[in-house]
Amino acid sequence: MKNSITYMGRSIVAVALLALAACTGDFEDYNRNPNQVTEEQMEALNYKTGTKIKTLQSLVIPVEEHMYQFNESLTGGPFAGYIGATVDTWQTKFETYNPSADWRKWPFANVITETYTPYKGIIGGTDDEVAVAFARLLRVAIMQRVTDSYGPIPYTKLESNESLYVEYDAQETVYTTMFEELDAAIEALGRNTTIPASAWSRYDGVYYGNIAQWLKYANSLKLRMAMRLTEVKPELAQAKAAEAIAGGVITTNADNAAMHAAENRTTLIYNDWGDHRVGADILCYMNGYKDPRVEKMFLPNDVGDYVGIRIGIDVSGKSTAMTKYSNLIVESSTPYLWFNAAEATFLRAEYELRWGSEETAQTLYEDAIRLSFEERGASGADAYVADAASRPAAYTDPLGSYSAAAQSTITIAWTPGTENFEENLERIITQKWIAIFPLGVEAWSEHRRTGYPRLLPVVADKSGGGVDVAQGARRLPYPVEEYQQNNTNLQAAIQTLDAEQTNGNRTGDQMGTRVWWDCKPYNN
Repeated sequence: MKNSITYMGRSIVAVALLALAACTGDFEDYNRNPNQVTEEQMEALNYKTGTKIKTLQSLVIPVEEHMYQFNESLTGGPFAGYIGATVDTWQTKFETYNPSADWRKWPFANVITETYTPYKGIIGGTDDEVAVAFARLLRVAIMQRVTDSYGPIPYTKLESNESLYVEYDAQETVYTTMFEELDAAIEALGRNTTIPASAWSRYDGVYYGNIAQWLKYANSLKLRMAMRLTEVKPELAQAKAAEAIAGGVITTNADNAAMHAAENRTTLIYNDWGDHRVGADILCYMNGYKDPRVEKMFLPNDVGDYVGIRIGIDVSGKSTAMTKYSNLIVESSTPYLWFNAAEATFLRAEYELRWGSEETAQTLYEDAIRLSFEERGASGADAYVADAASRPAAYTDPLGSYSAAAQSTITIAWTPGTENFEENLERIITQKWIAIFPLGVEAWSEHRRTGYPRLLPVVADKSGGGVDVAQGARRLPYPVEEYQQNNTNLQAAIQTLDAEQTNGNRTGDQMGTRVWWDCKPYNN
């Protein structure tokens, strides 16, 4: 009520001053609410640009609960062996390879739509090179997950086109363009590492305006992207990885990239709704390894055991599944992990294993495990890295329906010798997989690239032959809306998908078709 009276008084005063304003040209100043922020003030505070950067940050790992659920809990998480669904009414879902039409749009159309409005607003609305670098970097971080999930996507045409229904780019083109944009962002950030954090702190939920830390994240993302190409473009992978390492990647947990949202809304998904529980795969590995991190990452079931749900089953009762299978530990204050020091160090270990010193590879491998233990607040890392006996455990289903033998016999301790390359690669990827939980899309991508970790096959295959069950899902199907509204460009993209594929036994817009970089011969 007080505000209403005040504004009415101001409007009367404004009328009285109208004639004077007409003479002086100051009408806007006289008629402006003095509590309103001016355009100049907004620009000085980076408000208009900063809020768009904050929006893009919220999409790298989606902070909105439904988008997170579709992009991580329902797709990347299950395909990585991390997360399985408990809902007994979900008979058409990604993890059984038959997602419904309304589910298929979320990881593709919804992400693209929400990304490009703030992105274009920054690129077309400011000349601030730090802001533009943030926008480029964040678009790469968001859209790399999309192209890794689908293959060809709309990318180069989207920035200059008002419509979202544009031509697709081959995945190789997407990666080439992303490297160029990432390099430009790295150069710009490198020129601005000394600017005060206060310039961006209010709009930065990751590093609170610390540009030097953003530079480490950008180089780490470049390293991740480079190593994705080890099988399809090994020379390019080596060159880009070397550049990233030389530029300076994340090496300590103090520099881990994570989005600190006002509230972690995944507590709704896991704690309140109970729609998912931890996958059998990751707990079989960790139980077999007697991994001290397990109690820091997960909750025991109703009888005190750490046991996961078999992924790709048709659940008979949600309430029983919720109590018999372990949940992950997540609280409202938990940040959304983007990239940790352990991952960057495992990537460097793989780089050394492939192109450098095997001795250095071992040192980095063990350092990465120690970094993960430190991040999780677990003790016993030295004994863990020296364990040459423990192996992944078999799966014993507490409901008695889906028990299975262990899928791997890989141990933890490094085995020296160049003849043990593949064995040590499996170690690196398996331990990285544990360390980066719950980054489902990233873990699934690395599983496809390397064949590791070895995962249990889904139980209920409803793909109709579209997936090789022994090898699992290799990509997501395009949304129905693309067939309805962008069909010409989509059909060309599917032809490109097939043309880019090597070593595949499926073609077309199926979940078993391999994307460009997914070309390593399948594990026996």
